[in-house]
Formats: sequence, structure tokens, C-alpha cells
Amino acid sequence: MTLRELFDYLNANPITVVGYFLLLFVTALLAGIMGRGEGHLSPWKYLYSAIIYLVCVPGIFATALAVYLFLFEQGGSIFNLNLLTQVLPIGAMLGTLAVVRRNVEFGYIPGFGKLTDLIMTIVTVFVLMYFLNRLHLVAWVYVPVQWLILIVAALLLIVRFGLKRLTS
Repeated sequence: MTLRELFDYLNANPITVVGYFLLLFVTALLAGIMGRGEGHLSPWKYLYSAIIYLVCVPGIFATALAVYLFLFEQGGSIFNLNLLTQVLPIGAMLGTLAVVRRNVEFGYIPGFGKLTDLIMTIVTVFVLMYFLNRLHLVAWVYVPVQWLILIVAALLLIVRFGLKRLTS
């Protein structure tokens, strides 16, 4: 199955996508009502962790896809955005995170730091890809591919280390 086939399937069955994100949002709302003030305690923080991962992974993917289309595909008009697969996941992620944030600090949620690391890695890779795309590597034809991969990996590590030092 290709990514296009997956998006075609999701567009043919919109109730699945809307139901998925609505279920996560309503679960976060109910957890906030039932566990008011106890979001940092053991059963609630694991529920919030599951909700956050289930809503953030598609949201981060949709955001990365939108950035990719904008930077590398010259994605065309904003009027061609697919609301179901490109806008809804991002909106659901932001809305659900806002609901969860009302009841618990993100620092108490197990694994939340891993999501921020994932986001920073994706941003770093996109910046490096954009830089390398604009660099026009045609001039570096005589450099073996193994060296290019090592250079990109080294740049990725340097930027990630610098961002870690900057944010801590």
C-alpha cells in the first residue's frame, strides 16, 4: 500500500478519521472532568500519555507532510489542502493537547520528552534536507555517497547537540 492509496482510503471513509480524533478528544475531556486535579497521579498520567501519543503521531506526520509539500514539491495553492488528512490531524492534536494541558503539566506525562525529541529531529532533518537541496550537490559529484551520508549524519548530530544545549 502506498501513501496515496492510504490517503484515498481515508478520504473514502471519512467517518473513520473523524471518529478516531473525536474519540481521543472526548476521552481527554472526560479524563479531565473525572480526574480533575489528579492528572499527575499514576493511572491518569498513563491515560494522558496514551492519548497524547495517539493524537500527536498523526499530527506530527501531517505537519511534516505539509512542510515537505511546501518546501520540496512547491505544493501549489492552499485551496488544494485536504482537510481530512492534512488539516484535521493538526487541529485535533492542538485541541487535544490544550485539553490535556488544562489538567496536567506535560512534564509529568511519561514519554512526552520523546515526542519533543522526535519533533526536533524532524525539524533538523527538514532544515538539512532543504539546505542540501539548495546547495545543488552536482558540484560534489566526485565525493562518494558514503561520505555524503557521513557528512549529513554529522551535521544532524551537531545541530541536535546544539539544540539540546540551547534548550537546556
